[in-house]
Amino acid sequence: MARNLLHNPNGDEQLEFWDLTENGGSQWRVEDMPGDCGHEHCDPGFAHFFATSYELCLKRQVVDLVAEGFSPEELDTQPAVTVEDWYSGRTDCGCIYQLTVYLLDENQEVLQEFKIENVTLDPDGDNDGTSWKEVRHTFSDYGPGLRLISFEHGGQDTKFWDGWFGVRVTGSSVKVEM
Repeated sequence: MARNLLHNPNGDEQLEFWDLTENGGSQWRVEDMPGDCGHEHCDPGFAHFFATSYELCLKRQVVDLVAEGFSPEELDTQPAVTVEDWYSGRTDCGCIYQLTVYLLDENQEVLQEFKIENVTLDPDGDNDGTSWKEVRHTFSDYGPGLRLISFEHGGQDTKFWDGWFGVRVTGSSVKVEM
């Protein structure tokens, strides 16, 4: 079974290992599950989540696959790369979620991308805007040269309330299936 190449995917180590590319409003923070006006996750192993604020909050990790023990020859066989993320809103405030994952070569040129922009969760809508939702995508047929994976996600709230009323994220993963 492939291992998760993202470090600190649930906030168990606060914001360690994450590059805060946008840190607006009250900034990123880590909260205990389920948090104020939140829901428990279906995986009881998730004890924490990252919470966003009223201005855009994005965080990123870039995984160096060679440093993680994969040889260039292995990577050039184009193994399947699966990314996963869980996101949720609050019961009292709407929010926006986004995710962008790039497969990169050694010069950081994009081989393939997966992008979800501005998914709006509305607690008053009929789409159950507060429960935890999973995003999963598997990359294939991206050509030789894969060396790095950039994983960036986040969002904000829709009411611009002071505090941490934006999207919540946890359970992020990047796995290379050899």
